[in-house]
Amino acid sequence: MRRLHLIPYETKIDIVGRSKYLLSLAVIVVGICLTSILLKGLNYSIDFKGGYIFEVRMPKEPDVHDLRERLGSLGLGDVSIQQFGNKEELLIRLGKSEEGKGQAAAIQKVKDSLGTGVTYKRVETVGPKVGSELVDNAIKAVAFALLAMLCYIAIRFEWQFGICAIAALIHDCAIIFGMFAIFPLEFSETSVTAVLLTASYSINDTVVIFDRIRENLKKYKRMDLGDLINQSLNETLSRTTLTATTTLLAILALYLFGGNVIANFALPIMVGLIVGTFSSIFIASPLLLYLRIKRYTETDEQEKQVANIT
Repeated sequence: MRRLHLIPYETKIDIVGRSKYLLSLAVIVVGICLTSILLKGLNYSIDFKGGYIFEVRMPKEPDVHDLRERLGSLGLGDVSIQQFGNKEELLIRLGKSEEGKGQAAAIQKVKDSLGTGVTYKRVETVGPKVGSELVDNAIKAVAFALLAMLCYIAIRFEWQFGICAIAALIHDCAIIFGMFAIFPLEFSETSVTAVLLTASYSINDTVVIFDRIRENLKKYKRMDLGDLINQSLNETLSRTTLTATTTLLAILALYLFGGNVIANFALPIMVGLIVGTFSSIFIASPLLLYLRIKRYTETDEQEKQVANIT
């Protein structure tokens, strides 16, 4: 059976030769994203900055645009309305504002605006303190995930591989966070999940390429390091692009046909897939040139064979 190859196995693309330009581009993009995060900040959802959440069932299919205008006129901050399940079922999120006159009064104002015949499945209030704790937990989750991946790569390979992998992951996470800062996208709990999923996908892709580099380090002991990395990247390029393409098609289907709730979750994952594939090929591996990674010699192999015999 013939295998599918988007890119031929015998390609000889000079990826390392273009690495300086691509690394410079990556540094510029990351700098823009970090600047946007510092200056504009993230557009936090109600989960982080506090507000009211209503899960309701309307007596008939509502006019979402008209309902959003009515709730927006209550002076309770930003309004988010999402349909899920049946068309009559809504998830309504409203932010807190200084115009509110207490929790009970604000909830009653929303109920009066929705009218009669509405079934309330869930009514919750998210306080600012809980929101700030969620922000701290989200930052810790991303930081601990990156630290755990650094330890894993350093143990499985060498410490130089770990540094290159984490540099690529920081690039990926910075761009995704920057996307939420530059564009008017709401940053919610699902966005944190999308960031962690992107990091997991990117590190898996990077490990596959690092495995091939390590194999070739043992196989070609006298080959120039730049040529060896180039060959390793070209040998895994078909697998990398095929995996990224098939995954991207699946996420694209969720984005187009999954509704607003799923689309908000799928968009950062799609961006993360593209950015993660780019960093695995053009950042993590070429960076090994600038670190003194250990080259395998015949003496190392002989010592290893003696150790196995004894």
